[in-house]
Amino acid sequence: MAFGADQLELDAHGRPARGAKPRWSFFNIYFFGIELAKLTAATAVVYVQENVGWGWGLGIPTLTMLAAVVAFVSGYSLYVRMPPGGSPMVRLAQVAAAAFKKRKAAMPDPSLLYQDKDLDVGISTAGRLLHTDQLKFLDKAAIVTGGDILPSGEPKLWRLSTVHRVEELKSIIRMLPIWAASILLVTSGSHNSSFAIQQARTMDRDVAPRFRIPPASMLVFANLAMLLTLAVYDRVLVHALRRRTGHPTGITHLQRTGVGMALAVLANAVAAAVERRRRSVAAASGLLDAPEATVPMSVLWLVPQYAIHGVADAFMDVGRMEFLYDQAPESLRSTAAALYWLTNSMGSYLGTLLVTIVHSRTRRSGQWLQDNLNRGKLDNYYWLVVALQVLNLVYYFLCVRYYTFKTLETVGDDKEVELDHVNVDGNGAAAAKKGAKESFR
Repeated sequence: MAFGADQLELDAHGRPARGAKPRWSFFNIYFFGIELAKLTAATAVVYVQENVGWGWGLGIPTLTMLAAVVAFVSGYSLYVRMPPGGSPMVRLAQVAAAAFKKRKAAMPDPSLLYQDKDLDVGISTAGRLLHTDQLKFLDKAAIVTGGDILPSGEPKLWRLSTVHRVEELKSIIRMLPIWAASILLVTSGSHNSSFAIQQARTMDRDVAPRFRIPPASMLVFANLAMLLTLAVYDRVLVHALRRRTGHPTGITHLQRTGVGMALAVLANAVAAAVERRRRSVAAASGLLDAPEATVPMSVLWLVPQYAIHGVADAFMDVGRMEFLYDQAPESLRSTAAALYWLTNSMGSYLGTLLVTIVHSRTRRSGQWLQDNLNRGKLDNYYWLVVALQVLNLVYYFLCVRYYTFKTLETVGDDKEVELDHVNVDGNGAAAAKKGAKESFR
């Protein structure tokens, strides 16, 4: 993802691109492509597997991957390629080690902290990070003491770091609380591929005289909703919101994520209400002890919760990735993409842990999550997830309220210009105003 976004943000020299902005956000395109692939896999490829044969069913993805590799390699000469600037993880470790070694040193005026433009030139093509007042204990890594600099004039990097390198570590640390809020977002939707499918299996899935929806195919409604939202957002909502807010993308990436989190709460509240009705219909039909029987209730009742989850993901996934890409130091943008996917894996594990805890705590009072959903209390589980999401949403608002955006010193055509707070538009391109701080409003 980071490499793809660089193609739209950077020029051939690795500096922020100028001129007309692309009409589409790269991250919108990226997630649109992912959802389109999921939809194709769940419909066309599955149809080929079931009706033509597994040879073609497996051959189509194989040929598609081959075409993707050929397309990627054929564009090699056109790509913006950032030269390697050394291991960013080593630099972060060097800052931490230097700060620890000088933990007892007295803090000087920030203007006296160590700077070296030549040393940082390869990792600050978009501009050097300026000093911030947060996490001041890390500033000690940039205090110059005896023995920190070699006779050649080069610093001993495990004893002395530049302000830019210190701010790289600060940027990552500041991002982590907001990043952590995303973990529960994944957890809140993890049941769509488990419990919601169990619900669908018990319901009337005949939607036409000769067509019955497979339970697992209900995920298609989330894919469709996300695809439609991504298209409408980029083509319609951005232009409408831009006129009201004046922001290049209508709303900021943090606001976009917040909207998605609120919609995810609504999705699970709807899921709880639908499950309560499904159980009441099963009870009225005398099917509480007949888990294999079909409850006389259309499976289409599950469509709203899937659709709302899809709309929420369109806001959350793009917003989260834009935030990580924008606020990560330029040399750590691939790491930011890794953090995004790490959120998904941790959210799935947290979902498993939550189910385990619910099983353990509800054993005596009647299992909420039973094989026989008609006797279980799945709606209580959904309400529990809603409560956790509300707490997480409050936590997210607090993190955003006190978040400090990274600051850059960039070089213009004829003079240096300091940009106090750097905000991002939907294409990952910086849109900054001197002295203006982005706020979540």
